[in-house]
Amino acid sequence: MDGYRAGRYQNRMSTSENFWKSRKAVGLWLLAIALIILAMITVGGLTRLTGSGLSITEWKPIMGALPPMSDAAWAEAFAKYQRIPQYMLENRGMSLEAFKGIFWWEWSHRFLGRLLGLLFLLPFLWFAFVGAIKRSEWPGMALLFVLGGLQGLIGWWMVQSGLETRVSVSQYRLAIHLGAALLLLAAILWVALGYLRGSEGKGDARRGYAFAALVYLQMLLGALVAGLDAGRIYNTWPDMNGGVFPEAPFFHAPWWINFFENEGLVQFDHRIGAYIVAGFAAFIYARGIKLTGLAKKSAKAVAILTTFQIFLGICTLVLVAPVLLSAMHQVIAAALLCAAVWHAFELRRLG
Repeated sequence: MDGYRAGRYQNRMSTSENFWKSRKAVGLWLLAIALIILAMITVGGLTRLTGSGLSITEWKPIMGALPPMSDAAWAEAFAKYQRIPQYMLENRGMSLEAFKGIFWWEWSHRFLGRLLGLLFLLPFLWFAFVGAIKRSEWPGMALLFVLGGLQGLIGWWMVQSGLETRVSVSQYRLAIHLGAALLLLAAILWVALGYLRGSEGKGDARRGYAFAALVYLQMLLGALVAGLDAGRIYNTWPDMNGGVFPEAPFFHAPWWINFFENEGLVQFDHRIGAYIVAGFAAFIYARGIKLTGLAKKSAKAVAILTTFQIFLGICTLVLVAPVLLSAMHQVIAAALLCAAVWHAFELRRLG
């Protein structure tokens, strides 16, 4: 009996060791990385919504990993914040305790970025060493790691836009920062699915690709809305304070700049984008319900998340963009993008 138990124990140990050298383990690891990116997007949204993104006025990739550890260090960090326009024009008189409140949001966002780098690099080295990631796949993984590091640079470039003359970051740089994060999320998820589900196949995934691209563009429009704080005007639906269009939609010159800088027109564009996404999601569902397996399930996920996202968007608008609803609206949008990528992958596998 003791020999039987010892044999079972050895088999379990062998199975466990083999798992951590398998391609399935690589796929699950990459899914965990995708979840951390999703968490970063969520914390990043809360950082912006709480006005915390400019609380750390320096970028120190290594030394900045530690928060202030003494009263003197806190006083120094606060003094640096007091020299930027956001403090002087909006938060003058803020207490040190209030500053700590916004500081921790930004620090947590940056900490997640550093943690993400380690959680990608170290397991990658292990999986490459044991052969779970083939040598031919190393360049692709290295590219993902570089894109993650580039995201940190883009984030600091975004923060810089709000340190000298503005009280908030540039809506353009905010959109680029979010867009880069979403591209990384989609790429990580696609690669993870490849490890978990096998080869991609040669099915017709054009509608899946198109829907994912549409959701991506809609999220960039949402970033412009957020950057301009345009969610706090025209807070009625389906009309815009009684009208179909915003007032003076082409106030700025040249006329085309209004699509990026006129708060009312930017919100209008985001509304129209939502209607287009809803219509396309209905098409995805109508076609997907005729499929089988995970292709059908992913089409259902697209439909459910789109419906919930539209509901959240309307609630966020009419309630004048409360922080928690706004953050949830952003994270569900990112989840919808993931569902769109998943559906495209499953359509590809049908061939």
